[in-house]
Amino acid sequence: MALPQSALSELLEAFRAGDGVDLIRESVHLVLQELIEAEATERIGAAPYERTESRVTDRNGSRAKLISTKAGDVELRIPKLRKGSFFPTILEPRRRIDQALYAVVMEAYVHGVSTRSVDDLVSALGIDSGISKSEVSRICAGLDETVGAFRTRPLGHTEFPYVYLDATYLNVRNTTGQVVSMAVVVATGIAADGSREVLGLDVGDSEDETFWRGFLTSLKQRGLQGVRLVISDQHAGLVKALKRSFQGAGHQRCRVHFVRNLLAHVPKSHADMVAAVFRTIFAQPDAQAVSQTWDEVRDQLAKSFPKIGPLMDEAKAEVTAFTAFPRAHWQKIWSTNPQSSGSTRRSSAAPAWSESSPTPQP
Repeated sequence: MALPQSALSELLEAFRAGDGVDLIRESVHLVLQELIEAEATERIGAAPYERTESRVTDRNGSRAKLISTKAGDVELRIPKLRKGSFFPTILEPRRRIDQALYAVVMEAYVHGVSTRSVDDLVSALGIDSGISKSEVSRICAGLDETVGAFRTRPLGHTEFPYVYLDATYLNVRNTTGQVVSMAVVVATGIAADGSREVLGLDVGDSEDETFWRGFLTSLKQRGLQGVRLVISDQHAGLVKALKRSFQGAGHQRCRVHFVRNLLAHVPKSHADMVAAVFRTIFAQPDAQAVSQTWDEVRDQLAKSFPKIGPLMDEAKAEVTAFTAFPRAHWQKIWSTNPQSSGSTRRSSAAPAWSESSPTPQP
């Protein structure tokens, strides 16, 4: 694209004057304006004041458009048409501000920063025009679209023998714009080749059975299949939902969550000792040894802390459900805790599932 002589003269004059003139911004302004005029000419079929047979409409003045660039704010003139509408492709919605700034706005909004504070943040970054509430909403609508596509994608491309379910409470911006504490639930699966994948996530007011059942049903409707073991804590709503949604699959009660419940019945002065004794259960070489050691630890601890006995009796089957699976998988499936169950990356300690692996015994 060649700039007209008048534009080149203006640019040259700006370089010569120099006093108080932002040369880079002026250059950006001239180039962008010429790109807009060139596209408008192509759309109309004729340049300003030009007579051609290919003309399809006429110019009808222009409207101002302030955009933010790395060189600063630039005010451009967008040609208006007598018939139809025109908006230059160079100013596509996501090009109206820099991608880095786009990410900053989304990150701030996700963390519950108000739209007024986002505007102050943008101004602090050097964009004097700031950013409007409607612009913040438009940017974050694009984020919602991306997250929505991820949350609803099909899951039938492979089987996931192991599925982890976990929840936490975070401050979330609700539909009315308020930031409130809500339950965020996440499902993570280990595929047949040993790789991990986030299967889904959802946000709800609480972790009741209805909410969990809806979440689990949505996973199955999206194609989740081949589930042989579900690893989670013992939240009542979740356990009830699992019995209805994943019949035939085993349930591994997270050992990290269980030991926390166990230590709630032990004086703090004895907590380290009890935790160390309990961990010996998971150092055994096979299922029989795990079961035997569990009973021995139960009897040993119950002598000093009677409440531990019934608690361990009730939890034994679910906390030791991992023993029905290959020994090489144990460290990965006996807990939802990343530090306990290992890295999210596949390694020699997380072999791929094979058809030769023994069938789980729920």
